[in-house]
Amino acid sequence: MDGEAFSRRAAEMADFINRYLRDIKEYRVTPAVTPGYLHRLLPSEAPRRPESWESIMSDVEDTILPGMTHWQHPGFHAYFPAGNSYASILADMLSDGLGCIGFSWAASPAMTELETLMVDWLGRMMGLPKEMLPYTEGGNGGGVIQGSASECTLVCMLAARAKALNELKEIYPDEEDCVLLSKLVAYFSEEAHSSVEKAANIAFVKRRKLPTDAHYSCRGETLRKAVETDVEKGLVPFFVCATIGTTGVCACDDVEGLGRVCSERNLWLHVDGAYSGNALICPEFRYLLRGFQYVKSFNFNPNKWMMVNFDCSVMWVRDKHALTNALTVNPIYLQHDNEAHSIDYRNWTIPLSRRFRSLKLWFVIRMYGVEGLQQYIRSHVAMAKRFEALVRRDARFEILGDVVFGLVCFRLKGPNNLTESLLRRINQSGKAHMVPASLRGTFVIRFAVCHPDPTEEHVQQTWGVITSNAECVLFEREVVVEKLRRLFSKYKENRSRRPIRILGELKKNCIEPLGPHPKTCRR
Repeated sequence: MDGEAFSRRAAEMADFINRYLRDIKEYRVTPAVTPGYLHRLLPSEAPRRPESWESIMSDVEDTILPGMTHWQHPGFHAYFPAGNSYASILADMLSDGLGCIGFSWAASPAMTELETLMVDWLGRMMGLPKEMLPYTEGGNGGGVIQGSASECTLVCMLAARAKALNELKEIYPDEEDCVLLSKLVAYFSEEAHSSVEKAANIAFVKRRKLPTDAHYSCRGETLRKAVETDVEKGLVPFFVCATIGTTGVCACDDVEGLGRVCSERNLWLHVDGAYSGNALICPEFRYLLRGFQYVKSFNFNPNKWMMVNFDCSVMWVRDKHALTNALTVNPIYLQHDNEAHSIDYRNWTIPLSRRFRSLKLWFVIRMYGVEGLQQYIRSHVAMAKRFEALVRRDARFEILGDVVFGLVCFRLKGPNNLTESLLRRINQSGKAHMVPASLRGTFVIRFAVCHPDPTEEHVQQTWGVITSNAECVLFEREVVVEKLRRLFSKYKENRSRRPIRILGELKKNCIEPLGPHPKTCRR
């Protein structure tokens, strides 16, 4: 493909993407395929000779799109939003076209410096402590764009681990590192993202999951008791991960209370705001910054809720040297003359090679402005509130957790199997897609506002899918219960058999079997 052909095909691809996003509502939200479907449709070996553009795009339409889960569909309400905008798509196109790998300032000065500027812009937009921003005079803070929140948590935990081990080595200079490492303990809420536990596994440190309160929030006193217990055992607490906007229910931990304990005990406090952290660009959500004077590091994902396409997770640290001391490896082939006066982001991340991700932020922020991004956040919150109102008006349903951001956790009243059946039916319909959460053993459905331009019509359509399937689930339950009641009555008259199994089924469906259990049903 030469330059002329590229220009032509690029225009065609732009048209294809535009049509796809325009007509996406015509697709099923989730595909009707089974594992291995693509292997049966595509050749088992690579082509020996070049194939035409037309042939490739034909296969995209015939084999790829039928197997896609359509995250930009108005009926997609699973997980959290996948950021998407034409501005971000074009920026990614430019990044790929420039074709640079910016692991150091020398490898691409513009790439490095735009990244630094963007994390400073974002930090100021969100009201983060100035000590964490890269352009604060005399400060040690800074920020970096990682590939995911998982990477952010991992590198911060590794930095905290290195700091803790260095401090322990000063106290126990003759002790082996592996012995000291075995004493380190990381703490996080039972509602924290699974990536925090994975980070602890990778860092090879002990971990403690802390219980939450009635609002699914982890409190300072809970941490204090856990830390005191571990210290009495001879262990060394070193790292705490708080969350603002947990994955399951969007709860916010008590950052201020946790921070006080961390300050007293010299623990590294990291805050994961992958989804809800985006809301900090809106002044009405700045209360979430309470306690950030104690925070050593913070991350959030613009690729979730700021119209930026994946991947783009931004992280700040109060002490950049604590991070780079843990991650720096400096072979001669990566050294350059300006090391002392510039940032080499390879020393802030796990990978060496790095994409020009900051272009996406630059394009999106400039093309929408802070006010446009604020309006985007607020529109999602408004649609979540609209959905909450619909649920609360229907006596068959209940809501768990507080609705603060763009997520609503709801369920059918009654046993878990009713809500499980409802979710299964919704997802099988292809008209909507949601995923579950378990809140202290209670099964709930997560309704996340994900569409780039959500409307009341979208919410109403999804609510229609939910209620129509709920009617089917409840009708099916009544049919089953009626059969069980008849069987119970039959066996009650004929005492030759004990209807223990039937009683179990009735109990499972929360139906009291015709008054008190008769003596014949007791073992």
